[in-house]
Amino acid sequence: MSVTAPAGFRAAGVTAGLKPSGRPDLALVVNDGPLQVAAGVFTSNRVQAAPVQYSRAAVADGTAHAVVLNSGGANACTGAEGLADTRRTAAHVAAALGVQEEDVLVCSTGMIGVRLPMDLLLDGADQAAAALSADGGAAAATAIMTTDTVAKEALVIGDGWQVGGMAKGAGMLAPGLATMLVVLTTDAVLDAGRADAALRRATAVTFDRVDSDACMSTNDTVLLLASGASGATPDPAAFDAAVHTVCAQLARALVADAEGATHDIAVQVLNASDEAAAVAVARAVSRSNLFKAAVFGNDPNWGRVL
Repeated sequence: MSVTAPAGFRAAGVTAGLKPSGRPDLALVVNDGPLQVAAGVFTSNRVQAAPVQYSRAAVADGTAHAVVLNSGGANACTGAEGLADTRRTAAHVAAALGVQEEDVLVCSTGMIGVRLPMDLLLDGADQAAAALSADGGAAAATAIMTTDTVAKEALVIGDGWQVGGMAKGAGMLAPGLATMLVVLTTDAVLDAGRADAALRRATAVTFDRVDSDACMSTNDTVLLLASGASGATPDPAAFDAAVHTVCAQLARALVADAEGATHDIAVQVLNASDEAAAVAVARAVSRSNLFKAAVFGNDPNWGRVL
């Protein structure tokens, strides 16, 4: 119940037929309010998928009512047709929910360079809208998986409010968010500025520090939706800490499930001149093939990090 643990949210995960495997491949998360506050952080890759382009613009006003996510196709490098498909998806979901098109965010993940089968996707969106439930968080987390081997969820309970989250990602893990889709939800009362600040601070020191194969992706998206349904306004520091904890737990889950990974390594740098220098050193070490080989072979050859 990660994304549906906070009050005011429903979710669903269904099989639309986008994956040859026949596994669940479409998720829908809906914020029933009373607030529809939203914030987003997106890939820094120069090539950005249609859903990223659309959702970045849609969330700029700090509001969103729902997010629809599909696996089985990234809708990246698909040109004007791909962007039209994204807008069509948002409009279709908006009509099903009775909200405005610009209040529906869209995320996609999967094969790059191939257009989505829109008939299947839109039928799946209708299925998801009909299946929405306050207990649908786990199904939604499963539906966004690609090469992930396990669903990734997290929850922090605050003083009368909660922050939940779900994530997917297993390959092309590197700074710039890594190949991930993340949806965080909270029932805390807060405005868009607070949500954006908390999300950016947490992302900078969690998801942006994940590095498995040094390859960025086209679709990376991290969203935070706030319903205000708890009626509780959190202490800013406590809320920031909760968002950070959820992001950190999900980031570690991504690393643990990275494609081909056998070890989960945390690199700590001491006595650096500043944070940027520390991050640069940590990335240099973590990307060293010699270092990775030493860890994989259980060979404590510390000279390989000098």
